[in-house]
Amino acid sequence: QLRLVESGGGLVQPGGSLRLSCAASGTSISIYAMGWYRQAPGKQRELVAGITRGGNTNYADSVKGRFTISRDNAKNTVYLQMNSLKFEDTAVYYCNTGKSGYSFSPGGPWGQGTQVTVSS
Repeated sequence: QLRLVESGGGLVQPGGSLRLSCAASGTSISIYAMGWYRQAPGKQRELVAGITRGGNTNYADSVKGRFTISRDNAKNTVYLQMNSLKFEDTAVYYCNTGKSGYSFSPGGPWGQGTQVTVSS
């Protein structure tokens, strides 16, 4: 059974960087699109970045040019490099599989997420 564990969050100053990791176990993620989502207090969970099984990427307008999603299928892991962080990036970040290799609609179980706090 698929299990997703996010890590790498923390407290960072505006303009700083973090690299999030999402380690999957129980199922190979290689056949799935993968997405990073975030949920800020009082807001709905939103897709931040996605990568298809073929490696094509998609980003929310708010993070384009600052965030980079990548995947290492051999390690069954997905990454999110976050640069030039802003206050509004503060949220709990989650990863999930898509419902197919090219869909970013979340299809797997949610993990516990990792908290990212941008504060001076």
